[in-house]
Amino acid sequence: MIALTESATLHPLVLPARADAADAGDLLDYARVRNASLRETTGRDDEHLEPDALLPLLRSDADLERRQWSIVEHGETIGVAVLNIVADGGGQTAYITINLLQRMWGRGLGTAVLAYIERTADEAGVRKLLLWTEHTDHGEERLDSPTGFGSVPRDHHARFLLRHGFALEQVERVSILEMSEDSMRRVAALRDAAEEMADGYRIVQWTLPTPSAYVDGYARMKQRMSTDVPDADLDMPEEQWDAERVSRHDARHLDRGNTVLVTAAQHAATGELCAFNELAIGPRADETTHQEDTLVLSSHRGRRLGMLVKTAGLLSWRAQRPLSPRVITFNAEENRPMLNINEAIGFVPVAYEGAWRKDLS
Repeated sequence: MIALTESATLHPLVLPARADAADAGDLLDYARVRNASLRETTGRDDEHLEPDALLPLLRSDADLERRQWSIVEHGETIGVAVLNIVADGGGQTAYITINLLQRMWGRGLGTAVLAYIERTADEAGVRKLLLWTEHTDHGEERLDSPTGFGSVPRDHHARFLLRHGFALEQVERVSILEMSEDSMRRVAALRDAAEEMADGYRIVQWTLPTPSAYVDGYARMKQRMSTDVPDADLDMPEEQWDAERVSRHDARHLDRGNTVLVTAAQHAATGELCAFNELAIGPRADETTHQEDTLVLSSHRGRRLGMLVKTAGLLSWRAQRPLSPRVITFNAEENRPMLNINEAIGFVPVAYEGAWRKDLS
């Protein structure tokens, strides 16, 4: 337990074996406050996770050292904090999150938590902190992205981060596609047009776990995802992917109760997997679908493969998960090729995230 103020303390989260175990009370409180804070910030429940789905995301593995804390005042959990240290790049990069219930803002709690996280990260050898947060526009002055694409308001989150030495590096667009018969007709027409441009390629699909025939190609594309997608000056380390990492990736989704459909384009002549798209949903059939990674290898661009894997995936998904009402996705504002595809499909922007960086001395 770490004292933050005279009445508030920071408690390392001890993970139970299961979310329904007798000692899972702290996890239940952590999940409840995490979900409530995200809902207050975004006005949506797209990131809501039940405790049993959240628990696998809190466990460390070979890729991330995960640490979490509950912020407690007078016996009540009022916030949560996260420090995830990335193994790639020698452990010098970490992702952080601080979520406080809004009624607790403005009391110095976030400042005290951040100071503790920074000390902990520094002692672990971390040199760079990265943070993503959604920004809500209440008419404040705008802060432009240094990429030249997009801006965020100087809202509560931006003012806090600027005051504590973070720099805005990138703006991400949050977009949603409402699933309907009309939208699927548009998607089908776009798929047909993309197929005509993709001569020499075929679509292959699988749901996790990844079949052995596709593991090496999937790993290669996932590694390229960490280097080829625009990341401004966030300078995220290149991820090292192999069959074992694919297995860990798949297990994390399956342990959460997720269904994940991977749609890939395969070069017919060589068998190379050269483009892919992922669609994921949790245990409930009526949840929002998350469109996760999409990538076309640079040597295969210019053949509408991005459009092909996205539209083919959506059509299959609609048949498999007809009760999911919408698909949500995140893209850097400077990633115009991918935004062009999303806009043509019918995705519309609903919010914007800031990607922030702070270097530790």
